[in-house]
Amino acid sequence: MSTIITFISIFLLQAVMAVSDTIPQCLSLHSDPSHPISAVTYFPNNSSYPPILEAYIRNLRFSSPTTPKPSFIVAPNHVSHIQASIICGKNFGLEMRIRSGGHDYDGLSYVAKAPFAILDMFMLRSVKVHVEDQSVWVDSGSTIGELYYQIAEKSKILGFPAGVCHTVGVGGHFSGGGYGNMMRRFGISVDHIVDALIVNAEGRVLDRKGMGEDLFWAIRGGGGASFGVIVSWKIKLVPVPQVVTVFRIEKTLEQGASDIVHQWQYVANKIHDGLFIRVVISPVVRMGKKTIRAKFNALFLGNALELVHVMNASFPQLGLVGEQCTQMSWIDSVLFWDNYPVGTSANALLQRHDAPEKFLKKKSDYVQKPISKTGLEGIWKKMMELEKPVLTFNPYGGKMSEISEQETPFPHRAGNLYKIQYSVNWKEKGEDVANRYLYSIRSLYDYMTPYVSSSPRSSYLNYRDVDIGVNGRGNSTYAQASVWGKKYFKTNFDRLVKIKTRVDPSNFFRYEQSIPSLASARSIVSEELALKA
Repeated sequence: MSTIITFISIFLLQAVMAVSDTIPQCLSLHSDPSHPISAVTYFPNNSSYPPILEAYIRNLRFSSPTTPKPSFIVAPNHVSHIQASIICGKNFGLEMRIRSGGHDYDGLSYVAKAPFAILDMFMLRSVKVHVEDQSVWVDSGSTIGELYYQIAEKSKILGFPAGVCHTVGVGGHFSGGGYGNMMRRFGISVDHIVDALIVNAEGRVLDRKGMGEDLFWAIRGGGGASFGVIVSWKIKLVPVPQVVTVFRIEKTLEQGASDIVHQWQYVANKIHDGLFIRVVISPVVRMGKKTIRAKFNALFLGNALELVHVMNASFPQLGLVGEQCTQMSWIDSVLFWDNYPVGTSANALLQRHDAPEKFLKKKSDYVQKPISKTGLEGIWKKMMELEKPVLTFNPYGGKMSEISEQETPFPHRAGNLYKIQYSVNWKEKGEDVANRYLYSIRSLYDYMTPYVSSSPRSSYLNYRDVDIGVNGRGNSTYAQASVWGKKYFKTNFDRLVKIKTRVDPSNFFRYEQSIPSLASARSIVSEELALKA
């Protein structure tokens, strides 16, 4: 008996070693030999594996010794590396995680429960600006800071509507929607994407014409990682004035913050569409007493004189005066909104790691009716009780109300006054500490239920939140995925499922919140009947 056990043990060890040997062979076989994939492939026994893995983990909750690690990492610098990774991932039964900037708040771009590999896109960071037709081809591994920098290098009167955190990767940002502080004038990032290159589940490289309009629709806000690996995007730039104006004003409860925020709800989505006023609500301690601070951050696509006139006419409650306004170029406003001191060089936008990472959790909501002053005061009381969670209110209206919910998978358009981001960050290690912070943000989210959208209670895909639901292991059913899918995509979820079923029937591109393929689930459940054409 012991001889048999010994034989089996040796056989299994040889099998494991054979697989380890064969993955590199498979990758080499299916990639361009003039761009050796071995130079950008990292296995756990490679000394570069830990720093490559950790470089783009932006949430320390997913950087512990017990966090599942990938079987290997490929950092492609050639499209054939992506093709080979897909083919070999299929051959060896591995799930594929696709990471561009690492800002998936719940770590789904670099963590999995099943055996997996990571395609780490950071080497693909080309940005080619064409001023003549006001377009850019930008790789998914670029950051939006690099995109902004290259645009500003070529033009002082062109910009792009995207996010305010410069280290966010283009790939995830665009494929989830991509909102920013010019969205009331121009809409969001996906409203300006005109072409893309994707590697599909068969390893084929397709542009917009090759992939067809359905798939092109799906990747512009439906989460690209459900459908393939998006290599690059072609975007159309937007005009920006040579001079824009910013301000940042703080008010506490003692300074009338409740009245001002209450009025903001009636104004911010209707005011001049070139004005974006974000409000960040934080519990703070002043003079030994708990209070609430409301910080009003604004970008105005115009000069200070015009801005003061607009504010006096529409929002005098804030009390803005000319001395509180700062005029600057659009690219300098990008730095201001990313909390750099005025006068910072645009070179700062090229830095990919300029602050220590933290433990964090985010959530989101949409508000469609103004919250009463009494309601706001109850929220302030809850926030002071919990002490840590912060709320960020982002106004809608303007161009956002003019675009149909069905134009792209991103459905959060007309009817929304503002979006809420819930945020809690911490530096202390330990599971008990994490649970305390997670409890605080979830408690605030629960408290907000009466004040936010319902049926569904909507969420923003790029504020990834596994609390709202996840797929089951393996091939998820429509019913399982619709729990979270309707919150992100509303009625667009059904169209996304149809497209997924057609372009990736075997459900190779899957993760905890990927769009399900009904073809792969039919042996389990017949819920595809719910999606009759």
